[in-house]
Amino acid sequence: MRAVHEDPFLLQQLPARRPSLRVAVVTETYPPEVNGVAMTLGRMVVALQARNHQVQLIRPRQSASDAAVVQTNLEEILKRGVPIPRYDSLRVGLPARQGLIRLWQARRPDVVQVVTEGPLGWSALSAAHRLRIPAASEFHTNFHSYSRYYGVGWLKKPIAAYLRKFHNKAQVTMVPTREMQEAMVAAGYRNVRVVARGVDTVLFSPARRSQALRRSWALAGDETIALYVGRLAPEKNLPVVFQAFAAVRQRNPAARLVLVGDGPERAALERRYPEHVFAGMRTGEDLARHYASADLFLFASLTETFGNVTLEAMASGLAVVAFDYAAGREHIRNGENGLLAGFGDSDAFVALAAGLVRTPARGRALGLAARASAETVSWEQVHDALERVLVGLVARAEMPFGP
Repeated sequence: MRAVHEDPFLLQQLPARRPSLRVAVVTETYPPEVNGVAMTLGRMVVALQARNHQVQLIRPRQSASDAAVVQTNLEEILKRGVPIPRYDSLRVGLPARQGLIRLWQARRPDVVQVVTEGPLGWSALSAAHRLRIPAASEFHTNFHSYSRYYGVGWLKKPIAAYLRKFHNKAQVTMVPTREMQEAMVAAGYRNVRVVARGVDTVLFSPARRSQALRRSWALAGDETIALYVGRLAPEKNLPVVFQAFAAVRQRNPAARLVLVGDGPERAALERRYPEHVFAGMRTGEDLARHYASADLFLFASLTETFGNVTLEAMASGLAVVAFDYAAGREHIRNGENGLLAGFGDSDAFVALAAGLVRTPARGRALGLAARASAETVSWEQVHDALERVLVGLVARAEMPFGP
């Protein structure tokens, strides 16, 4: 498992007396929206507040009743937005360059942190460039990889070009893994820094295992429960999850598959697979109980930048089957604390899942080791790394800006 602070840029010590920064955070998703980006950002904003930084959070209004929050070290600014096609629960912010220039001329932030790549994010980078305010961006979603799953594969190259141009307008782009850093540098991205991801091992814990919940999924309560958590959408490679579970069920007919999450594929999948449990969207302790009450975790996505669910499953004590990239490559030692198939090798993925059913003791051992590994992954380290990037940008404000 790689350490959080591998990047030399992040090895510098924070000052003994940390400066209190004014950080303008610009995003198109934020809690209570449920997705990995919103969850990660929510934690980061709370951490910045706790460290006495002043956060100005700029985001689209999520609904007609949405109201801006003003609290200690946090001021929200709500902008206009429109729904994202096939992501009805999310909204993309509309262009707002001039409004942001006026806002930041009136009260200048020390640094701008742009989380998402929509028109609002582009406006923020343009406004920061115009006012010569240091800016960091974050790369969370492989939108160019999504294109082939939605019948617009011809857009992959234009989307990739846009993303590269977007992030190169910032002085630093933050990514969650060394693997992604290397790939982005090779693709022409500049100043890419690793800021990893953590997991809440108090919330996600084997101690939350519920026999009552297991009995609601299967009559006896002692059957093998396979779990998937995530969006029910084409880009998640769900056919491989179903193939893997079919192989599991050939060896253990009493096994059950539980799918936690929602998305555009849910209704069709429920009609096609009425024998599976579709638990819908779950959050907080309810989500943690669903993790801990399963036995193995099947995650076949090939489009993740990280995949927070992998760490959540590990922290919950599950034997994880995943592909060898993103969070899987970063945190799983194949055969020791989880199982990894070669990237895109669906046959190997299916075989690994089926093999766990033949040797349940091995699955339990992998789950115990996964939990031990997750306990070493601290959000505090992650927030230290984020703070180093932001403090470093302010200290290097004379750095040349991108185009």
